[in-house]
Amino acid sequence: MTVTATLGPVRKTTARIDGLDNPTTTFAALLKTVREAGLLQRRTGFYMLVLTALALALGGLATGFILLGDSWFQLLIAAGLGLILTQVAFVAHEASHRQIFESGPANDRLGRILADGVVGISYAWWMTKHTRHHANPNTVGKDPDIEIDTISFKEEDAAKAKGLLAFITRRQGYLFFPLLTLEGINLHFRSILTLFTTENVDKRWLEFTLIGLRLSIYLAILFTFLPVGMAFAFLGVQMAVFGVYMGASFAPNHKGMPLIAEGAKVDFLSKQVLTSRNIRGRGMSYFMGGLNYQIEHHLFPSMPRPHLKRAREIVIEHCNTIGVTYTETTLVRSYAIVVDYLNRVGLSARDPFDCPMVNQFRRP
Repeated sequence: MTVTATLGPVRKTTARIDGLDNPTTTFAALLKTVREAGLLQRRTGFYMLVLTALALALGGLATGFILLGDSWFQLLIAAGLGLILTQVAFVAHEASHRQIFESGPANDRLGRILADGVVGISYAWWMTKHTRHHANPNTVGKDPDIEIDTISFKEEDAAKAKGLLAFITRRQGYLFFPLLTLEGINLHFRSILTLFTTENVDKRWLEFTLIGLRLSIYLAILFTFLPVGMAFAFLGVQMAVFGVYMGASFAPNHKGMPLIAEGAKVDFLSKQVLTSRNIRGRGMSYFMGGLNYQIEHHLFPSMPRPHLKRAREIVIEHCNTIGVTYTETTLVRSYAIVVDYLNRVGLSARDPFDCPMVNQFRRP
């Protein structure tokens, strides 16, 4: 196995997995252990309690919205709404992985209602994008989550940045969290654009209807009961909080972990474990919607959130036995790793004439 990186629980540098000389073939044994422990059984009751709690929270925010009326304290309601909608998105994500019901169609119905009708993001777009990611995490040319965007995740992409984008790319680690304030808008725009531009979208018109109803009702409420400026501010705060919370929950899981070289042959267990990072800490499962157990989630995508903690113990023991590195750190440390990684990648966009001393000899 060729992994030129330090993959300990705290400190690591990014590397590329070029392939495995001796592919690990023990995933079947691990899966058998997990299945016999009952960890793949659905926990529908748990998710019903979560959805009930979220519905009550939304009801509380609606009550606060009505009672506050024309007040700038409405921005607190907007921030709360951004948090709750992210939690709803977590459950939609779990439905897309068939974690809630035994029936696939039942999971899709719930996921579509939550994603399109509550959050306002296309469920079909998410399913397509996220399925590709799960099949090939951190794999060059295959994982959509490391494709070039405002943020560059590969040095060769950073080197292509020009003009304003190059300025951002050189500082992208430090700008990462500020840029996440725009991620909510980006997610909504890209998902809705997909419904217009992609062929063979499952339930396209149902998604158009749900997103359209959700958006029209939401905007009608804001601009009917709040002054125009306050309504725009409410919408901006809600989207900013949603974007930051979503990005802060998904980014620690893979960013800064090794990349798999394009065309490399890597067995399933090694691919999922070596490219993923777990986040430890009390309350992380609630804060991150189970995404803190990223390794277990990637190994067993249909495993319900309440079973991931127990699966972690089994996976750690298995990885220790077969010699595959299992990476885990704190949330704060993971953010530091992500920022450092993005800044190092961003250096590839640096103009050699950025140096003030060299600039003296640069022709006008």
